[in-house]
Amino acid sequence: MRVLLIDDHALVRKGLEELLQSRGIEVVGSAGSGEDGLRMAVEYLPDIILLDIKMPGMNGLETLVKLREENITSSVLMLSMSRDEADLATALREGAQGYLLKDMDPDELIPALNDAMTGQNVVAKELVASLTNIIQGKPSEQEKIEPATPLSELTPREQEILAHIAQGESNKVIARHLGISDGTVKLHVKAILRKLGVHSRVEAAVIAVEHGQRIKED
Repeated sequence: MRVLLIDDHALVRKGLEELLQSRGIEVVGSAGSGEDGLRMAVEYLPDIILLDIKMPGMNGLETLVKLREENITSSVLMLSMSRDEADLATALREGAQGYLLKDMDPDELIPALNDAMTGQNVVAKELVASLTNIIQGKPSEQEKIEPATPLSELTPREQEILAHIAQGESNKVIARHLGISDGTVKLHVKAILRKLGVHSRVEAAVIAVEHGQRIKED
C-alpha cells in the first residue's frame, strides 16, 4: 500500500508518517499544501491519499476536485477535524472514498486504509448520523423541476441495484436479495458508476437519494 499525505500541519504529517511506516505502509510523499499534493499525486500515483480539508490556499475540497480533474484514481480519504455535515457531503459528492477524523484512535486508521484498498467506503463512526441525514435529504427545488436526472441513463436493473446501494448494502447482500451472482452485481455497479460519472458507491448513493431513488416494496 502506497500512501500520500496532504496536510498543512507538519507535526500531523510527521506523526502519520511514523504511524504508517511502523505498520509497514509506504509513504510515497508528504505535502504541506494542496498545490504540492496535487503535483505529488500526479508524479507518484499513490494507492491512497490522506487529505486534510482546512488548509490555506487551495483547501482540501478544492484539491479533491483538482485530483479528479487530473484523472487521479487514487482512493482519497479526507482526514480532518471538521465534523461539518456540509464538508462531509461535499467530499463524498466530489469523489472522496471516505471521511475520517483526526482524533480517531490510531489503531482504527490502518483497518480503514485496508477497507479503502478493497474498494469499501469508510466514514468515521461519529459521522454516521450525518451521513444518514445526507442520504435521507430531499432533492432541491431545481432538481425537482428538471425533466431528466442522472438516473435516466440507467437500466431498470441498474436502478434497482442502485437503490440497494443507497441502503448501504454490499455486493454480496444485493446478490442475495436479487438472486444473482456477486460477479453480476459487480459488473452492474461498475456500469452504474460509469454512467453517473462518479468514483465511489457513496457518491452514487447520494445521487440516488437526491433524485428520489428508493427500493420498491413488494
